Amino acid sequence: MLDNHIRNYISQKLSAVGIHSDPYGIELTSVFILASLAVSAIFYLVIHHLIVRSVKNVLQKTNPSLNDSLTKYDLLGKITLLIPIMVLDVLIPIAVGHYDMLASVFDRILGILVLFMIVWIVFSILDVLNDIATFRGITRRMPIKSFVQLTKLFTFFVGIVVSMSMLANESPVIFLSGLGVATGFVMLVFKDTILGFVAGIQLSANRMISLNDWIQMNAYGANGTVEEISLTTVKVRNFDNTVTMLPAYALVQNAFINWQGMSDTGGRRIERSLNVDVTSIRFMSDNEIEEMKNIRILRQYIYEKSRDINDYNDGLDGADGIGNIRRMTNLGLFRAYINAYLRVNKDIHQYMLIMVRQLQPTPQGIPLQVYAFCNNTDWAIYEGVQADLFDHIYSMMPHFGLRPYQAFTSHDAAQIGPGQFK
Repeated sequence: MLDNHIRNYISQKLSAVGIHSDPYGIELTSVFILASLAVSAIFYLVIHHLIVRSVKNVLQKTNPSLNDSLTKYDLLGKITLLIPIMVLDVLIPIAVGHYDMLASVFDRILGILVLFMIVWIVFSILDVLNDIATFRGITRRMPIKSFVQLTKLFTFFVGIVVSMSMLANESPVIFLSGLGVATGFVMLVFKDTILGFVAGIQLSANRMISLNDWIQMNAYGANGTVEEISLTTVKVRNFDNTVTMLPAYALVQNAFINWQGMSDTGGRRIERSLNVDVTSIRFMSDNEIEEMKNIRILRQYIYEKSRDINDYNDGLDGADGIGNIRRMTNLGLFRAYINAYLRVNKDIHQYMLIMVRQLQPTPQGIPLQVYAFCNNTDWAIYEGVQADLFDHIYSMMPHFGLRPYQAFTSHDAAQIGPGQFK
């Protein structure tokens, strides 16, 4: 009714200036349609050339990152298109109000088009917010992309339901009530999505994983850096540059290792053993101990250990047999040397655990384990520090009269002359 009043009022004004409608109203309708298109075009030009350009210029100077995100997803351009369509949605039904059926068709089509543009704009807004969260580092603590994708999915379904209600000219409640019947089907089709969303909440709440974390999950062959956390999958860039896509719920249901704690503490563990030939272990003579005092980092240990041993031996009341007195062994002195060497090594983290210990003897000798932390977590540097450390340890073993265990090889057999086993 309001449309007819507006149309009649405009018709009277046009008649006053000499524009009269024909019996079927075609001429006046054409004028109204052209006027609607002209008004819509004016709105588009004003918004695009004045408002949008001004906003971009201001953002370019004040917030370049936000401007880049808006440009990337063309958010302002989509809003610029929405407003002229909304103008047409208001004016076109008035222009063709003389034809009720045509006005109803145009009204529904333009209404659906407006709804489509709104959904499109909401998608862009969510993408911009995701970019902002990534830029500010929020995505390292929370899987924002999962929530963005879920919101997009919900918005899409709402748009479908509302558009169907507009086409059928029925209330959206009728269509929403029908979703209860299809709940089982929806849960079956979107099982991974639902499981992924729940898993994303658990991963976020417990801070189990974040972007750029180094994770290892042998069950899926994943060992690398997390590049993306989406609603259903987690993208891992392995160290060989292959990509593994993990189901998000797999990280909750299965065991995995997150090495990020190691990176955050600034120390990467060195835990390696060398096997000492048992037959090379012996007591050290006094002359050998005196020579060992030339090793600066061992002097304090030798002084304190000698004093402790002498105090013990002095209390034996002359029972100085080989089985009674205490003496230094080459393995014990070598263990003390490695520990002292780690304490002065600039590549070893001095505020983390440093330990050299013996493990259970094996047929391959006695494992002497070095347990320490490199103060650089970079893989290449860490491996270099570890290699240099054990190069030095193996090279120092002969100076303590020790031999590393090594299985009999063909080279050893070649060194044995004929008749050696007679």
